[in-house]
Amino acid sequence: MTNDFTHIIYFDGVCNLCNSSVQFVLKRDKKKVFRFATLQGNHAKSTFAKFSLPHADLSSIVLLEHNTVYTQSTAALRIAKKLNALWPLLYLFIIIPKPIRDAVYNYIAKNRYKWFGKQESCMLPTKETQRLFLD
Repeated sequence: MTNDFTHIIYFDGVCNLCNSSVQFVLKRDKKKVFRFATLQGNHAKSTFAKFSLPHADLSSIVLLEHNTVYTQSTAALRIAKKLNALWPLLYLFIIIPKPIRDAVYNYIAKNRYKWFGKQESCMLPTKETQRLFLD
């Protein structure tokens, strides 16, 4: 499988926190660097098979950047690095050891449905953003 996109964010399409995060990125990605696909979709399934990633884990955001896969806190920080304004400063947290960053990430991910809720189906992009979504 090949594609022309170098920055793809895979997210849990039924998670309210994840959907809000996608909306956050859409508003701050002025160069339209990112494309989006749900973890539940066919694009994720085929991409994860290509990279031998388990498809069942919906608790992590996954960033495919130049054919390298990043997950959890590293994915989130690498995404922030590409946004406008001061958001790239968050990338400084990369100096915190990954096990510590991921422990915080995993705590939030584990509780995201309880704290932020869950939708019955994946979000539908607006007409303005539809071209940025891969499935």
